[in-house]
Amino acid sequence: MQEWWRGALIYQVYPRSFSDSNGDGLGDLPGITEKLPYIAALGVDAIWISPFFKSPMLDFGYDIADYCAVDPIFGNIDDFKTLLQTAHHLNLKVIIDQVISHSSEQHAWFQESRQNRTNPKADWYVWADAKPDGREPNNWLSFFGGSAWTWEPSREQYYLHNFLTSQPDLNFHNPEVRQAQLDNMRFWLDLGVDGFRLDVANFYFHDKQLRDNPVLTADQATTVGVAKVNPYSQQQHIYDISQPENIDFLKELRELMDEYPERTTMGEINGENSLQIMSQYTRGSEHLHMAYTFDLLGKDSGVAHISQLITQLDASLADGWPCWALANHDVERVVTRWGNNKDSAQFSLVAMAMLISLRGSVCIYQGEELGLPEANVAFEDIADPYGKPFWPEYKGRDGCRTPMVWNNESGGGFSTNKPWLPIDPEHLPLSVSSQLDDENSVLNKMRQLLQWRQNVPALVKGEQTIIDGTGAYCWIRSDGQQSILCAFNLTDARICFESPKLLQGELAGHGFAGYTENNQIVLPPYQACFITCVD
Repeated sequence: MQEWWRGALIYQVYPRSFSDSNGDGLGDLPGITEKLPYIAALGVDAIWISPFFKSPMLDFGYDIADYCAVDPIFGNIDDFKTLLQTAHHLNLKVIIDQVISHSSEQHAWFQESRQNRTNPKADWYVWADAKPDGREPNNWLSFFGGSAWTWEPSREQYYLHNFLTSQPDLNFHNPEVRQAQLDNMRFWLDLGVDGFRLDVANFYFHDKQLRDNPVLTADQATTVGVAKVNPYSQQQHIYDISQPENIDFLKELRELMDEYPERTTMGEINGENSLQIMSQYTRGSEHLHMAYTFDLLGKDSGVAHISQLITQLDASLADGWPCWALANHDVERVVTRWGNNKDSAQFSLVAMAMLISLRGSVCIYQGEELGLPEANVAFEDIADPYGKPFWPEYKGRDGCRTPMVWNNESGGGFSTNKPWLPIDPEHLPLSVSSQLDDENSVLNKMRQLLQWRQNVPALVKGEQTIIDGTGAYCWIRSDGQQSILCAFNLTDARICFESPKLLQGELAGHGFAGYTENNQIVLPPYQACFITCVD
């Protein structure tokens, strides 16, 4: 069986902000279909489309009211079928989000469940009695701030929500719930989707005893991908997420996926010990095909941090498979987060070179190929429910979600109407049309880099060995036929070091100016080097 997803480059589309075909200020499925040739020309293998299902959009699609329906703002089911057919014609696989840990409060399941304690769906969500003094059942917190419990008068009970109060958590201890969600996924598999990105894949189960989470002590730091100003970061999330029962459900899910050849699953892991969870969730042939964590999506871009991360993962991963990303719809864009908006064009290219040279699959977020920095969004324009309560210490996720810029006109070619989020004027000179005819633009250099990588087997599926002590990001990728020393300089200072391996010859075609000299590897600012070596 062809495991196309191993080493795949996956382009993430955030549909609200990609391309608006009908002029209502919101991106849609026909808009994505229109731009698929652009995506295919990058050299990627697949697209991942963030949620487009029926939703009240209180969390912009991650609060689903009908898992098998397209929300009218994005189009209809025929529009999705056309998208799928067009993508496949262009040899692009299609991965779609599945947000199954929670639903919208407007979902018919919750509307029934909340009515009383005896209805057929009464146990489909996580309900609990108040403490004797009326307080919440325990100390669990919402990822978006405040208590994870909300009172429902009709049942005289609290319901659990790891996110917004309008996103009640489903009770995965109930086998009917698990089967219902598997049936929803089967619907999309039967339509022909090539895989699923699983939102918060370690959040499905909760501790049945509802035990309090321990508090982090002063000398402990959270490993959860959450704003430090959020009280959620002050607990060890031992009992509200990452429960052992999750593993058994992943086996049920894999049984479904195995009925459909060449389909894949990509889990999002967020929580304590995320690398260990990734290993547990992807090893063997019974769980997820691959998973990603937030370890490269934080502020720490130090060489020591990245090297330790990869070494730690390799020690526990066994035959599991990681997926890496430097950006997505939930985090500040990497040009700003790691590069501080300095030398953005060069930084974006070498950061991408580093990313696509890691062992694993790779997700590329829309606009990364243009070198877009984080957009400035004024407080009055903030739409993200996660951003408003923590402003200005944390400004939310709108800055990475502003519309794609297709040309340098005022609307960026995204829409003929006012877009749902404002376009940052600093993005317009970086638009697709502004870069297409410049052979030295970030876009064209990025295309060259991605297409080159796809033709180097050792970088696609080879093993990885970290080389420490060089001052650069440095490792060897080897597939048994070829060993390649990969070195990257993400700084504005020259790096030079003695090669730890016997070098054979520099690879060309990737567009970088790193070079070798008397067994020395020389990396000018923001440059990379790929050299065959004796492993």
